[in-house]
Amino acid sequence: MVNATNVDATAVNTIGWLSAGDWRIVVPVYQRQYRWDIGGCEQLLSDIRAVADFDDRHMHFIGSILSSISSHDGSRDLVLIDGQQRITTLMLLVAALHHTVRDDDPELAAQLERVIVRLDSGETKLRPHPAWADVFESVVLDQRAPADATRESRFDDNYAFFRSQISADEAPRIWRGLQKLEHVAITLGAGANAQQIFESLNSTGEPLRDHELIHNYVLMGLTHAEQREIESEYWLPIERNTGEAIAAFWRQYLVMKTGREVVVTGGRGVYDTFRQVFPRLDLDSLRGHAAQWREYSEVYRVLLDPEQATDATVARQLAYLTTFGSGMYPLVMRAYREHLHGEITTAELIRTLEHVQSLLMRRAIVGVSNDRLVARLCRARENGAHALLAAISRITPSDERVRAALKYAELPHPAYVLARLSGVDGTDGLEVAHVFPLAPSDNWSGDGEREWADHTEDEQNSHRALAQTIGNLALLEEDLAVRAFDLSFRAKKGVFARSAVATTTELAEIDAWNTAAITARSARLAERFVEVWERPAVGLIDDDGLTPILDAVRRRGWPRGWQREWDYVEYRGEHWEVHDVKYLFNRVFKRLWADSRDAVVSYCARRGGPVYGAQSWNGQWDRLDDDHYLYMGWDSSYMLTAVQGVLEEAGIAPEVFVKYSYIGNAM
Repeated sequence: MVNATNVDATAVNTIGWLSAGDWRIVVPVYQRQYRWDIGGCEQLLSDIRAVADFDDRHMHFIGSILSSISSHDGSRDLVLIDGQQRITTLMLLVAALHHTVRDDDPELAAQLERVIVRLDSGETKLRPHPAWADVFESVVLDQRAPADATRESRFDDNYAFFRSQISADEAPRIWRGLQKLEHVAITLGAGANAQQIFESLNSTGEPLRDHELIHNYVLMGLTHAEQREIESEYWLPIERNTGEAIAAFWRQYLVMKTGREVVVTGGRGVYDTFRQVFPRLDLDSLRGHAAQWREYSEVYRVLLDPEQATDATVARQLAYLTTFGSGMYPLVMRAYREHLHGEITTAELIRTLEHVQSLLMRRAIVGVSNDRLVARLCRARENGAHALLAAISRITPSDERVRAALKYAELPHPAYVLARLSGVDGTDGLEVAHVFPLAPSDNWSGDGEREWADHTEDEQNSHRALAQTIGNLALLEEDLAVRAFDLSFRAKKGVFARSAVATTTELAEIDAWNTAAITARSARLAERFVEVWERPAVGLIDDDGLTPILDAVRRRGWPRGWQREWDYVEYRGEHWEVHDVKYLFNRVFKRLWADSRDAVVSYCARRGGPVYGAQSWNGQWDRLDDDHYLYMGWDSSYMLTAVQGVLEEAGIAPEVFVKYSYIGNAM
């Protein structure tokens, strides 16, 4: 074997490596600022807790740490090339743990101090970029001055988060988990090309996709025989059932499972959510979960290909649903599985599919977004069929709004709509034709007397404005559509009369085609429309685009425009002029402290904050009463999570909504 001369790579215990070193760990000046947010800290702490509860065979690998040795003035520095973010966060966590136990457990405190402090000098072992090294040191050594209470830094925020999450009673567990962290320490010699090695470590080809990360996570830690069992019995069937849609399957399964939207942009949202839902997967629990995953993948296969449904009526309804894409699959997956298990009848399943189509179709017609709907409906279904019906009713536009929109708005999904209105099963061999052409010739005529060129500009514009409305559209056989193209209306009547589509044949009975005729036909078809796409008769009005607080979008950090994310908040019928999450966080906790204190106390006890009995560290605090304080130094994602959690704890989350502003929708 030939050894490398310029690179030394060794697998090490991370805490042992940090404790044993007599060197300083230096962040070079070219490194970016420290950027980990509370979401990353929360995941790290979750991983540490999880590995702490496993037996001693289980360790947690945090990746590789790349450094080089720099010697000067008789001292030795370890210069971090890759790993600054992880090492800095670990130091903040250890510091928070140290400050939690130093008065009650001096032995553990001494072990923790060896991780973060050079005992010969009292300095922190990690020395960040000189521009913010003093801030880091003041946090880790707990030497912040009163004037530092309101400063904003990731060091302060993340340290405060760890302090809030770790109690003295849990400290031994966290320390046990920390001692199970491992990494590969890569040290470069003088002849190594640091930049080239850094790029190699961070540019290893195509990054793993979410479903590939889930696959690795599920199998990691199992024996080879166990991996083969899970792979053949569960994973391969899931891949066969979902095919190229496997990534979408996992996202939609997790939406169904959690009742929350799963963000997929800008990171590994699906994988991160999967780990939160399934934090520990020993073999026995894995078999149980994997059997469910496989069963839902079989349901998903039917949604992708409705012809596989055993009931012809159900297959037809599922095919109708494909018109709108896969956005409602989380809800439909559950309903179809309940049908297979005999928990709901075929009629109940069809009724659910009809209501979903009505919801999507009506909202599309009136111009209301269908985004971020399915999670709230999945949550409602947890409370029973009636709760789902009420939730659908609340966000389904009324008959009046639909009738008005059908008169003047472009008809979405015209082939689907016209086919169902005519009782046609499918649209194969049919085309959507415009009775008044989109680009009429000068001699086109709607009454056989006046030609298009003779119409005034206002008359022409009035026709064009109605060209894409339901009243001007007809479903026509392909060969007839070719013949009818650009014919004047009276010539088209003969073509329409030969069609087998009922709503098209009716056009042959109309004498002239003008804006009045288009509007009249739109009104007639609108009456049929509200019968076919019926709104559930629960008595609730539609919500004018309000978003339930549980579906509000979490955003990391403080993105540009956050001060005007919402136009307002509706809190249990009250109209709050609240435009950002920071103000909402403060107002909700203060309100619940007065109205539902037990819920706040219970939530904070379980989550470790954000209400505390003392201002235990420097930072942004707000007083609730003489003995309780609300910490305000979180990022926006944590604050929104806390608002959602405490409202759920109080049982009133379904009664709180946000109205997104133009800025909020664009963020």
